[in-house]
Amino acid sequence: MPFYERLNNWIKTSLTLKLAIIGILLLLLMIPTLLIDELINDRRRLRDAAQDEVASKFGREQTFGGPVVSVPFSHNVTNYAADGKAIISTRTGYAHFLPEDLEIDGELVPEERHRGIFVVVLYNTQFTVTGHFDGFDAAALDVPEEALRWEDARFTVGISDMTGVDDEIMLNFKDSTLNLGPGTVTRDIFNSGANAPINLDGTEGRTEFSFAINLNGSSGLYFRPFGAKTTVNLESAWPDPSFDGTYLPQDYTSAETGFNANWEVLQLNRNYPQQGTGAFTPRFNNNNRAYPARVEDIEGPAATYGEDRFGVRLLLPVDEYSKIYRSTNYALLFIIITFLTFFFIEVLNKKRVHPIQYLLIGAAVILFYVLLLSISEHQYFDVAYWISALTITVLITAYSSTVLRNTRLTALVGGVLLILYAYFYSLLQLQDFALLVGSVGLLMILATIMYLTRNIDWYGLNGGGAE
Repeated sequence: MPFYERLNNWIKTSLTLKLAIIGILLLLLMIPTLLIDELINDRRRLRDAAQDEVASKFGREQTFGGPVVSVPFSHNVTNYAADGKAIISTRTGYAHFLPEDLEIDGELVPEERHRGIFVVVLYNTQFTVTGHFDGFDAAALDVPEEALRWEDARFTVGISDMTGVDDEIMLNFKDSTLNLGPGTVTRDIFNSGANAPINLDGTEGRTEFSFAINLNGSSGLYFRPFGAKTTVNLESAWPDPSFDGTYLPQDYTSAETGFNANWEVLQLNRNYPQQGTGAFTPRFNNNNRAYPARVEDIEGPAATYGEDRFGVRLLLPVDEYSKIYRSTNYALLFIIITFLTFFFIEVLNKKRVHPIQYLLIGAAVILFYVLLLSISEHQYFDVAYWISALTITVLITAYSSTVLRNTRLTALVGGVLLILYAYFYSLLQLQDFALLVGSVGLLMILATIMYLTRNIDWYGLNGGGAE
C-alpha cells in the first residue's frame, strides 16, 4: 500500500489523532466563549448607563447624615522656633457637635421605570427626623471657649444627591421655625447638603429639633449614625430588600408585601466622638466611598475609620446578567461532555464524525449563550433558558440524525443534551449547594463513562480503527 494511502487511512482511523484534534477544537471554541463573557459585560454596562442616566435626573443612591451643629472659631496659636523665638499664627475652622438622640421614621415608596429594555428602580422616601442636643460641650474641644462664635453657628444636614430633594426642609429648632437653604458652609463633614444659621449664644441644656424630608433616589437609601443613640425605622412595599452597610437592623420583617426594618446604633459602635474640629468623621466622595477623616490618617490602612453608614438596597428580583455570566462558567464542561458523547458513539458504534462536524456542534453549543442573553433581556430568565435550550437541542439532534443516520443514536444525543441542560439549570438555581451538586454530578458522569468503556481494547481500536 502506498505511503499516502497508509497516511490517509491512519488519519481517518487514529483515535489518538482524533482526541488531539478534539482538544484543539476545544481550545478554539474557548475564544468565542470569552467573547460572550465580554458581550455580557457590555450589555451590563449598557444597562448600568441607562440606569445612571435616569437616576441622574431623578435622584441617585442617597446617603443622609446629620444633623450637625457647626460653630466657627478663630484664635491665636503660639509656636516656638528652634532658636526660642515665638511664632504667632491664627487658627480658624469649625467645631462640630453631634446630637445626643436621633430618631428617624419614614416610608420608602418604590417605583420601576423603563429606559428602553432596561428596568430602573427608583423611590420616593418621606421621613421625619427628631432629636435633641444635650448642651454643647466646648470643654471637650481643643479650642478656647472664647474663640467660639456661637452667634454664627450653622445647623446642617448631609444629603449625597441634592437633585432628589422634592420639597422644602422646614426646621423646628428650639422655639423657631427655619427654612434650610442649599449647600454647606464647610466640607469638614458633608460634601453636599442643606443648612440654616442659628444663634446659640446663651444656649444651655437640652435643645430639641425636628424636621421632615421628602427625598427621591434610586437603588439604595443609607443613613449615618450621628446620634449618641441613633434609631431608624423604615418601611416599604418593596419585596426584595438587601440590608447593607456597617450595621444590620435589630429587627426586621420581609414578605412579598414589603419589609419593615429597625436599626439602633450607639456611639460606642462607631469610632469618633460626639464633638470635634475639622474633618473628625469619615467622609465620602460622590461614589460613597469612605475616606480617612484627617490628612494625617491617609498613610496606613489601620489609620482609616471605614464606612459608618447603614441602610437598604432595593434589589431587582432577577439579575439576568449575573445568571448568564454564571452559566458561561459551565460552557467548556458542556462542550467537553457533548464532544465525548459523539466520540464514544464513534468508538462504540463505529460511526465516523468529521472534525468539521465537531466544530459545528460546538458552535451550536456556544450559540446557546448568545440566544440566552438576547432572549433574557425581553423574557424571564427561566423562560429564556428553556427556549434557548430546546432550540439548540432540536438543532443538534436534527443535525445528528444526518451525521449518524441512526434513530437510536440520534435519540441518545437529544436525551443527553436535555439531561445536561436540566442539570446545569439546577446548578444555576442553587447557591449554597451548587458545589456539592456539581461535584456529585461530575462524579456520576465520570462513572458512566468508565462503565461504558470498561471493556474497550483501546490499543486494538487505535490499530484497527473505526469502519
